[in-house]
Amino acid sequence: MMEDESILQKEDIYDSDKIKVLEGLQAVRKRPSMYIGSTDERGLHHLVYEVVDNSIDEAMEGYCDRIEITIKENGSVEVCDNGRGIPVSDHPQYDRPGLEIVMTKLHAGGKFDRKSYKVSGGLHGVGVSVVNALSEWLEVKVKREGNVYHQRYEKGQPVTDVEKVGEDGKVSGTITTFKPDQDIFETVDFEYDELKERMRELAFLNKGLKIHIKDERNDLEDSFHYEGGIVEYIEYLNRDKEKLHSEPIYFKRREDGVHVEVAMQHRTESYSREILAFANNINTKEGGTHLSGFRAALTRTFNSYADNNDLAEDLNIRGDDYREGLTAVINVKLPEPQFEGQTKTKLGNSEIRGIVQSIVGEELMTYLEENPRVAEGIIEKAVTAAKARQAAKKAKELTRRKGILDSVDLPGKLSDCANPDPTKSELYIVEGDSAGGSAKQGRDRDFQAILPLRGKIINVEKARLNKMLENKEIRSIISAIGAGVGEDFDPDECRYHKIIIMTDADVDGAHIRTLLFTFFYRYMKPLLERGYLYMAQPPLYKITKGGGVRYAYREEDKQEILEEWGKRGVSIQRYKGLGEMNPKELWETTMNPENRKLAKVTVEDAERADELFNLLMGKEVQPRKEFIKRNAAAATNIDV
Repeated sequence: MMEDESILQKEDIYDSDKIKVLEGLQAVRKRPSMYIGSTDERGLHHLVYEVVDNSIDEAMEGYCDRIEITIKENGSVEVCDNGRGIPVSDHPQYDRPGLEIVMTKLHAGGKFDRKSYKVSGGLHGVGVSVVNALSEWLEVKVKREGNVYHQRYEKGQPVTDVEKVGEDGKVSGTITTFKPDQDIFETVDFEYDELKERMRELAFLNKGLKIHIKDERNDLEDSFHYEGGIVEYIEYLNRDKEKLHSEPIYFKRREDGVHVEVAMQHRTESYSREILAFANNINTKEGGTHLSGFRAALTRTFNSYADNNDLAEDLNIRGDDYREGLTAVINVKLPEPQFEGQTKTKLGNSEIRGIVQSIVGEELMTYLEENPRVAEGIIEKAVTAAKARQAAKKAKELTRRKGILDSVDLPGKLSDCANPDPTKSELYIVEGDSAGGSAKQGRDRDFQAILPLRGKIINVEKARLNKMLENKEIRSIISAIGAGVGEDFDPDECRYHKIIIMTDADVDGAHIRTLLFTFFYRYMKPLLERGYLYMAQPPLYKITKGGGVRYAYREEDKQEILEEWGKRGVSIQRYKGLGEMNPKELWETTMNPENRKLAKVTVEDAERADELFNLLMGKEVQPRKEFIKRNAAAATNIDV
């Protein structure tokens, strides 16, 4: 229960007559993926985000300053806020309490009345009614006007009336508790860390909002409260990195009902960039009009300043040069966002581009004129980046003339497949010539191509593109995939829609995987976003007893097998390298689609991925040492 005093209500009264209803809940339980994207772990967590979004909307309107999320021991989740509380009086059209309408009608709520909520979040806009429909049960307590009300639902249907159950004049708010329906979801086990990171993000994006998350199953809890908002977000993202300027650049402005807030800071020894764009608290991973407006303003403003102050060195400095080493957060809030793209995370409102471009251009120019030393440092870094880009272009042209990056002239050690259809073709990137030989002999030549790598590829986190292109193994990968690299990468040109990394199950193999992941993440990121990148999982053990052979892919598998057969007369072979398997064994265990185990490599959270790559592969040594010390006790699979 909340102890904070309720924030004073504002001029517009949020009552049941403000609730607009667009349609009912038909088909939600029948086709849940249409409403929450999927019924896997991602869809499960989306239920929490939908409920929290209601509380965030109250916070954005100034009525709520605290949200508490609790994962209960029974697998349910409770979300509690100190907002105005959902209206409970009868709806004038439906003659039912407003609370019940919100919980049982799709697209019902105050968000459809521009008076109750000027700005609201929610990616799909389906509201808490979908959470209700997909829950085994859901209960709501509303504190409003000194009274406490309660209603319970089961599988979306009310099983009690809205009843007054007490009085509490201290605070208003809403407490929603729900348990996902295990008949609908593939898993109903919430991941604390995933929810925690989203709550941290929301706290950064909503300055001053306190968010507390607790997991009663594991006795875990965290609190997030950032009076600095996205400035603190930038400081958090760059906390282990050397900064070009100590204080982030920050400005905010409102224009035509649109709030634009930007924070940015350049890193000194980094070649990558991290630009996070949000619209109404949604991480628009596919970008959109707000991001394009920011990029256009950034390039135009820096070029104008460089030209006016003779800093450009007669170079054609491009936007990508100014973005090298940049960490930025663009946070816009607008009345009616339009989301587009494959995953509905691309902002499509055309008017936003001009608004953001105008605000960023004017505010950034003012900052640069008032802080000439910072401006000169950023432009100097961009000049260096432009020179390196031109060198990379020359290196790329040279390698193309040699046929190395031409997809028609494939690398000599690539054993290609016969099927020309990319959707049915697989490329195995295999560690070592020995394993590559076994893979070539054991594969299905119709749809499986093999590219063996000799040794470890270059660490691209510490090298610019021109240096990277000098690495023979990197060039072989680029050529085999046939879709270009970096800014020129076009996923539609990929020659394979399954690219499978197959390395030894030892420390060296793990290191090679990490190097490859870093390369793909930095220079072929759409592969991860489209789900084209996989990791093969060869067995750890071959267990033989009598004439029977079984393979164990995990330590747990080995123990289960030994418990079934017992240890007497059992021969156990530990595979440390792919080369220890003959072609037949490699096919049966690791390459046969009917038996193999593949792990898809995705980028669910670019911030965490970027942080990990920077930590493990970057130039800063001390943070890496501290990470190793913190995690040494939990390390497994260590070769001594």
